[in-house]
Amino acid sequence: MNAIYILWLREVKKYSRSRVQIIASLGQPLLYLLVLGFGLGPVFQRAGGGSYLQFMAPGIVGMAVLFTSVFSGIALLWDRQFGFLKETLVAPVPRINVMIGRTLGGATVAMLQGTLIMVVCLIAGFRPVSLIGIPLGFVFMAMIAIVFAALGTSIGSSLQDMQGFQLIMNFLVLPIFFLSGALFPLNNLPKALSFVTKLDPLSYGVDGLRAALTGSAHFGALLDAVVLAGVAVALLCLGAWRFSKIEI
Repeated sequence: MNAIYILWLREVKKYSRSRVQIIASLGQPLLYLLVLGFGLGPVFQRAGGGSYLQFMAPGIVGMAVLFTSVFSGIALLWDRQFGFLKETLVAPVPRINVMIGRTLGGATVAMLQGTLIMVVCLIAGFRPVSLIGIPLGFVFMAMIAIVFAALGTSIGSSLQDMQGFQLIMNFLVLPIFFLSGALFPLNNLPKALSFVTKLDPLSYGVDGLRAALTGSAHFGALLDAVVLAGVAVALLCLGAWRFSKIEI
């Protein structure tokens, strides 16, 4: 447990010391929130969808958590390149503890990033339907963070260089985001597209955030939680297996 705590604390401290990273990681979510939120707002309202900012804010929070948690796997490659990973792996602690500590650290950083975006959404005009839903929203935020931090760790454990990680992340992250329903409703989609969105774990995370914060859900909050919990367990097991195969 000490190893898990130390690695978790290390990831959080790295984030807290990097002001440039904090500011830079806000750029893309802010672009989507301000440009699309206000630019497409009148079109969305005329189509009978209400406030587009209210609709897309949970999706932008999910986006911030997704990007930060997945790219936490890059830190694994940096540690491998500069030798810190070797020192960690030869320590007399189970590798599963090392993997869990890193994953939880990445998930915590992603939650902090999502909280910052939530504050920006509130400043921009987003309003949760009730204060009771905010703690539930943080629960869904944590589940999204764990799912995709475990995914990032799994991929980072399987690669040897930064270039390969970036290619795979660009191939995975953007489709995961755009197919999640963060920017458009999942109702009345073509059958093929509807099927693909149901395979996207982030669809259930965004839907859960939307259910908690706006009271509107496509799948239902209970199903969202069950799916996210199942995917989290599966990816944590996959990440633990892949991390155990790393050669020193």
